[in-house]
Amino acid sequence: MAHPAVAAAAAPVLPASLSDEALARESEIAQAAIRRRRHLIIGLRVAVLIVALVGWEVAARLKWIDPFFYSMPSMIYDQLVEWMRDGTSQGSLWMQVAVTLEETVIGFLIGSVAGVFCGIVLGRNKLLSDVFSLYIQIANSIPRVVLGSIFVIALGLGMASKVALAVVMVFFVVFGNAFQGVREADKYMIANARILGASPRQITFAVVIPSAMSWILASLHVSFGFALVGAVVGEFLGAKEGIGLLISTAQGAFNASGVFAAMIVLAVVALGADFLLSSLEKRLLKWRPAAF
Repeated sequence: MAHPAVAAAAAPVLPASLSDEALARESEIAQAAIRRRRHLIIGLRVAVLIVALVGWEVAARLKWIDPFFYSMPSMIYDQLVEWMRDGTSQGSLWMQVAVTLEETVIGFLIGSVAGVFCGIVLGRNKLLSDVFSLYIQIANSIPRVVLGSIFVIALGLGMASKVALAVVMVFFVVFGNAFQGVREADKYMIANARILGASPRQITFAVVIPSAMSWILASLHVSFGFALVGAVVGEFLGAKEGIGLLISTAQGAFNASGVFAAMIVLAVVALGADFLLSSLEKRLLKWRPAAF
């Protein structure tokens, strides 16, 4: 049996350029596999959508389902084209989208800021947490959509009632994540910061908030959808314009195509907002490893 040193000396040594070429080749193969998987996923998603739409259309045309109640993709497409070309009964479609989006964004921003602030304050202060935890649980247990009627009565049919409902819908989602994120902050890092002489304010801004950032940003994806729901439900209960009023009007006219068309518009708005929030999250959390 050869001595290990002799065996190591006899082993062939690849040139540096050759090893670099091998690594580059392996990297290209891995990238190609990732691209193939991405294309496969996109293709399967498109296939599922096409099968669902074609099946829906065929079922409606063959009267397996009643198109009066369930509509069909071609009628929904015609309704969207009509709204974009001629406008809705409340005015331009883009104006309805702009009104709902404005109410959603304002409610989302106010609710998010308030939720983050209260979550951090109560997460860092045990006394305040013990005092207000009961009241927060009681408020959170109330179905928040029911408050829409109260806001419409108190604030009228204008934007204020929709924003108020959106704020309430967003606040508890963001507050819960911010509070939990602060409580989950690394105790050893906080202790080390105190040993190094950091003040409570410095600990909060330099250690606690960065630690809770993942929790906070994760809640924003869900909370924007809640803000959109709050704005639409508020418009549905009573409004002068907006997508919610458009849905309510279509429902009153037994126009199933109009209801589905408005739902598609809302879905496009929600997906666009989710894309922007995902971009913001990637920018703020560059340090986090990419998910595979």
